[in-house]
Amino acid sequence: MSVQRRLNAGFLALLVLFALLLIQFAAGARLRAQHDRAADRADRAEIANDQVLQRMTDAETGVRGFQLTGEPAFLEPYERGWTAALAALTELGRHVGDEDTRRLLDREREAVHAWLDGYAAPIVAAGVPDADTTRAVRGKGLFDELRLANAAVADAVAQEYRRVQAAGDSSRTSLDVVATVLVIAIIVIGVSVARTGRRQLLVPLAQLGMTIRRLAGGDRSARAEPVGAAELRTVVEALNDLAEQTETLLAAEQARAARAGLRQAVAAEMQEMTDPVATGRRIAELVAVAVGAATVHSRITVTGRGEVHSCWPDGAAEPPGEPVTEMLARTPRQPLIRPDGGIWLAIGGDADCGPGYLHAHRPGAPVWTEAEQRLLAGVVRDIERALRQVSLQDKQARLITELRILDQRKDVFIQTVTHELRTPLTSILGYTEMITDEGGGELTTVQQRALNAILRNAHRLHDTIGDLVLLDRPDRDTAASSEALDLAALADLVRGDLANAAAAKNLTVTFDTAEAWVRGDRTQLQRALRKLVENAIKFTPDGGRVDCRLSGDTHSVAIAVTDTGIGIPAEDVPGLFTPFHRAGNAMDQAVQGPGLGLAIVRDIVRDHGGTIAVQSVVGRGSTFTVTLPACPAPVEPRSPAHV
Repeated sequence: MSVQRRLNAGFLALLVLFALLLIQFAAGARLRAQHDRAADRADRAEIANDQVLQRMTDAETGVRGFQLTGEPAFLEPYERGWTAALAALTELGRHVGDEDTRRLLDREREAVHAWLDGYAAPIVAAGVPDADTTRAVRGKGLFDELRLANAAVADAVAQEYRRVQAAGDSSRTSLDVVATVLVIAIIVIGVSVARTGRRQLLVPLAQLGMTIRRLAGGDRSARAEPVGAAELRTVVEALNDLAEQTETLLAAEQARAARAGLRQAVAAEMQEMTDPVATGRRIAELVAVAVGAATVHSRITVTGRGEVHSCWPDGAAEPPGEPVTEMLARTPRQPLIRPDGGIWLAIGGDADCGPGYLHAHRPGAPVWTEAEQRLLAGVVRDIERALRQVSLQDKQARLITELRILDQRKDVFIQTVTHELRTPLTSILGYTEMITDEGGGELTTVQQRALNAILRNAHRLHDTIGDLVLLDRPDRDTAASSEALDLAALADLVRGDLANAAAAKNLTVTFDTAEAWVRGDRTQLQRALRKLVENAIKFTPDGGRVDCRLSGDTHSVAIAVTDTGIGIPAEDVPGLFTPFHRAGNAMDQAVQGPGLGLAIVRDIVRDHGGTIAVQSVVGRGSTFTVTLPACPAPVEPRSPAHV
């Protein structure tokens, strides 16, 4: 018989024995439950029988006390006693199952009624003590018969309990014997199965496990000896076959892992490229190890360094010829494989990455697999990407330098222009105002109009120069003159300054302001608010409307300037706060201005920790909203008279 059949037979026998043992346990539990129920009935019967005697004794004591004293209070224990005694008799009847015990119980019940009917009831019914000694003697006799009947029932109940106890002990003994036999049989069969399993399975399995641990520890030559059962020998042979296949696969996997990590290593080397020659040599070595090449050569063009040649190992002979032109002409960039076992791949070849190559050679002219070709192509792409990144960084650095130079030239230009313009402009303004003031009535109307035009444009040029100077100071310190300001008061000043300009265009200008306090520079904030309102007046046609609304809470203050002017095209809104930027419709309608006002407003608002936003519809008007951090209103110092 085979090991499998022997083990199956043994396990089947164990299963049957376990089933019998479970059945025995179930039967024992059922017998114990029956015994417990019988014992419980006996206990309850014994308790009920004791209750009968106790309650009848209470009733007898109550009747005797009433007979001797005539006190009705003695009748209360009597009533409770005989009622409880009858209830106990009923309870006793429910727990008595033996016929002999039931006959004794009936005799006890008759004795109870005999005493009640023949002795107690007449005395209680008469309601007066009875001096007849004969009745008392007869009552004592009846109660003695009750005691004897109660004792007989108690003995019967005790005997029934002992019978139940003896039957339970006998059943438990039988069940224990059966359980012992079953346990011994289970142990014997289990030991037999264990010995068979150990000899035929465990010992060979231990050897098999040792072989597996050796394989897991890196000993690929470990093999297991085919011993034991036929089934186990089949497993051992399969394990040995698997070990051989695993050894082959691991060798191939190591090669694949080396190739897979090659691209990551190449990318890391290119990112940290400080010395292109050393980096190129390390990359050549990585490629040689990954594909098993005897020599690797590369040529790359590094921005700022020119062509860089690298090879591995050091001093390796240059490859025969460099078919770079042929490689660059191939579409797509496919590797060029030569009969001598060399493979060529082109690197770059455009404006961002100069032409170069990667060459690997394996002696014996082995076949370059598709996987190896894809690997080397990926390496080339990584090198190209890194070289283009270097070229891009170089272009960005040059562009930043050029922008910095242009910014410096812009600053010099603005300083020169403002300085050179202010001197002649001061003379123009001074002499023009002098001629206007001293000419009086000697000037003709045309001359007066010409002088007014000169003054107006000179003042406009003066304001433009001031704006240029203001924009040319991006690092101005507004905190130096910071103070608590009421924007409503500043708005009133702006309204007064621009009243004539609004009246000249017949504009309706409203200021809806309430007290709103911020912290900042008075001159700068007034300039920002003035420029917003000036813009609104300038871009609003005659007869239009300009509204200035001031609102705020404990956290922020908002100033909204709304006009019914020409509006701003959506494409011009993003550059609206850039210096010299002007909307297309403003230039089409020849609205004068250098495009500096909103840039100045933005800088002032930003310096005060605020923001500015715009909403505009072409032909319907615009709304500029400035939001500034609020501050508490200053507390006026009280005079000494109020202290």
